[in-house]
Amino acid sequence: MKFSIGEFSLITSLSIKSLRLYHEKGLLIPAEVDADSGYRYYDDSNFETAKSIKMLKGFDFSLAEIKGLLDQCSDDSDLLPQLEQKLRQVKDEIDRYTEISRSIRSVIEFEGDTTMQKNRGFDIEESELDTILIAGHRMRGRYEEVGSGLGLVCKKMGRHVNGKPMTLYYDGEYKDEDADFEPCVPVRKGKDTDGISVRELKGGRCVTLVHQGPYETLRESYKRVFAYVNEKGYTIRRPTREVYRKGPGLIFKGNPKNYLTEIQVPIED
Repeated sequence: MKFSIGEFSLITSLSIKSLRLYHEKGLLIPAEVDADSGYRYYDDSNFETAKSIKMLKGFDFSLAEIKGLLDQCSDDSDLLPQLEQKLRQVKDEIDRYTEISRSIRSVIEFEGDTTMQKNRGFDIEESELDTILIAGHRMRGRYEEVGSGLGLVCKKMGRHVNGKPMTLYYDGEYKDEDADFEPCVPVRKGKDTDGISVRELKGGRCVTLVHQGPYETLRESYKRVFAYVNEKGYTIRRPTREVYRKGPGLIFKGNPKNYLTEIQVPIED
C-alpha cells in the first residue's frame, strides 16, 4: 500500500516541508518518486522509519546524528551506547542551565525591588532582627577593601547565598589602616573554609536607617542614627551592620546616587 505525501503527512504528523527535507537529507527516502510528476509516495517501511525519526528528534538528536543512527542501527539495543551518551549530554546541559539560572537569580536578588525601599521614606526605625546564618571573612585593613572581601565570600559560597551582602563593623571608632570588619552574606547552609566563617548572627532589637547615595556620604546618616540612639538612651551592641540593598551591580556599576545602604545598629536598654 502506497500513500501520497499529503496522506503520509497526516498519518505520521510530519509536515510536507519536513518530509521533503528528510528526503533531501537522505533520512526518509520515499518508496517511489514519479518520474514525470516528481510526486513522492510512501509505504509501510517508510512509516516505521518516520516513527524512528520522530522519536530520535524528540531526544534532541540532530538530523545528521539521526541519519548516522538509521544507517548503523537496526534494533533498539544497537542504540544503547548513543542513548547513554545523549543522556550524559542532557544532564550536563541541565547542570549548565541550572548554574546559569542561579547566576541570573543572584543578579535579580542583588538588585532587589528598590520600590519598597523608596516607599519607606528613609525614616529611622526600630525593628527586631532575626537570627540568620551567615558566611563571613573577618578582615583588618582599610574600609575600601570591603568590596574585595565581599567578592571572596560570594565566590566561595556560590549558590548557597541567601540574601543581601553586608558588612559587620567591630570598632567603636574610625580607623584609617587597621579597621576591624567582616564582609559577609546570609547563606542557606555551608561550613568553614579558606578563611570563611559560617555561623549564626544573633538577632535582636535594632535601630535602622536606609541611606540613599554614594558610600562616601554615609557619615551623614550615621550621625542621624547615633543622635537617635543617644536621645533614647540606648546602648549599642557591636558589631554594627551595613546591608547593601542596592549597590554596584554584578554586571554594571550603576549610579552611586541610587545606592541604598541600610545601616543597622543593634541596641539594648
